[in-house]
Amino acid sequence: MKHIDEYRDGAAARALAAAIRKLVTRPWTVMEICGGQTHSIVKYGIDQLLPASVTLVHGPGCPVCVTPLELVEKAIEIASRPEVTFCSFGDMLRVPGVSRDLLSVKAAGGDVRIVYSPLDAVKVAAENPRREVVFFAVGFETTAPAVAMAVLQAAHLRLGNFSLLVSHVLVPPAMEAILSSPDNRVQGFLAAGHVCAVMGYEEYGPIAARHRVPIVVTGFEPVDILQGVHLCLRQLEEGRAEVENQYARSVRREGNLAAQRPVREVFRVTPRKWRGVGEIPQSGLGLREAYAAFDAERRFGLADRRSEEPPECISGQILRGVKRPGDCPAFGVRCVPEHPLGAPMVSSEGACAAYYRYRN
Repeated sequence: MKHIDEYRDGAAARALAAAIRKLVTRPWTVMEICGGQTHSIVKYGIDQLLPASVTLVHGPGCPVCVTPLELVEKAIEIASRPEVTFCSFGDMLRVPGVSRDLLSVKAAGGDVRIVYSPLDAVKVAAENPRREVVFFAVGFETTAPAVAMAVLQAAHLRLGNFSLLVSHVLVPPAMEAILSSPDNRVQGFLAAGHVCAVMGYEEYGPIAARHRVPIVVTGFEPVDILQGVHLCLRQLEEGRAEVENQYARSVRREGNLAAQRPVREVFRVTPRKWRGVGEIPQSGLGLREAYAAFDAERRFGLADRRSEEPPECISGQILRGVKRPGDCPAFGVRCVPEHPLGAPMVSSEGACAAYYRYRN
């Protein structure tokens, strides 16, 4: 195993950039899926090392950013109830709803708590049997195993006061939606290494073959990303469309089978609306009927609703790779981290937050 510094080695990065410049003969557009990769690209200036003919665009790889506005509004409604203790990862507290966010609920006296694991919320429920404890289950396949284990633990403890507001989303259907869009310009993908560490990458093969796009499973350090770009561009130049694994130190083809088992037991695949993108078929996870007692939407009788995004926010186009944060007239002016118009300016993995922090 290499030391982490080797994946941030400047000489190795420059050598890879030189190899890419030597390789490419025409313009190419590659999308990185993961928001963590986006932050590394912007922070370390990886895109600025590449030739002008290579364009990196940023995908919907931030689960906080794609959590639909309607679900944020449901979270705010639940968290505002006096009998509820609402637990969430920290990024979600600043995500704007229609008129306020979860942090505003907390400031007004709501019992809103930041937790670092869904199992922490189970512990809160066990220690406070007279409180309704709700965990905001947001994330890609990466966090789904821990959430599934929390449900199994709550069932084992027979906790009648624990539930989930579920907003899990799946990466491959989002890639399909991007490639099928009439305004798509993506010719190759850097797949999210942490998602593939859990789920493997066998399901990417049909996508690569169907749309004739190379997909390279890629890590998060600068050398990782440049290696992923190099592998992807080499396929494009050679007319190939295959799945390759740059992140072999952490990812196996079949993924983590032990982590997949509780996800399959607790969740089923469902349609899911993505904020700024719209509904994508078979792109989410919902609780199976056997665990419906832990569904906060059912428990609190929350009806379906429609909420409109601020017309000034172009986060949907940014999440689809159609535009960049700097293309938004509100960026850095009327949309800043302290007063965001959309979730990509709030999340630690949001593209707008990355550009504001490192390129503003």
